[in-house]
Amino acid sequence: MSKNHRSDRRFIRNIALFGGLSLLSGALFVYGLIQNGNGAVERYNALIAVDQAGGDVEESLNDLRGYIYSHMNAEIGSPNSIYPPVQLKDTYERLAKAEEDRVDQVNGNLYSAAQAFCEANGSQGFSGGNRLGCINEYVDQNGAAIVSIDESLYKYDFVSPRWSADIAGFSVLFFVLFAVLTLINVLMYRHTRHMVRMAN
Repeated sequence: MSKNHRSDRRFIRNIALFGGLSLLSGALFVYGLIQNGNGAVERYNALIAVDQAGGDVEESLNDLRGYIYSHMNAEIGSPNSIYPPVQLKDTYERLAKAEEDRVDQVNGNLYSAAQAFCEANGSQGFSGGNRLGCINEYVDQNGAAIVSIDESLYKYDFVSPRWSADIAGFSVLFFVLFAVLTLINVLMYRHTRHMVRMAN
């Protein structure tokens, strides 16, 4: 077997080996991306379920946040979906309702209390000697107003990294490495064949 023939076989063997490893790494990369996306969706669904059930969303929110920040292709939502994609609607609505109930409770008997106060205090409870003025002053001083809840505090958008130390991240590195080695061997094989033809 000639030296050129052995060299050709070595290049062909390397091309097949590195090409196969490139395909395997590429398949693992795609698998890893899909797993990362599915993991984010599972955690998002768990968070929404806790939100709807009225549970403590902090643990589920931290789990989702940590997962997205440490896995590529783990973002929730898309350019055409609701923004920001993570919205704790039920938690916000419960807090807003609780604030309304608090104000209703404080203000529920306020007018009766104002009348009783103004009647009990006679002229001292009147603002400018006017019973209506006394009642209005009492309501202004003792009444409660709804404190608006910042809706943005219950909306989140977490961005996943471009690369992460997981199966998707490492497999893309191996894919690039094996693809480069495949290309080098292809170029060397073609160069060797060209030199052999030139020599003949």
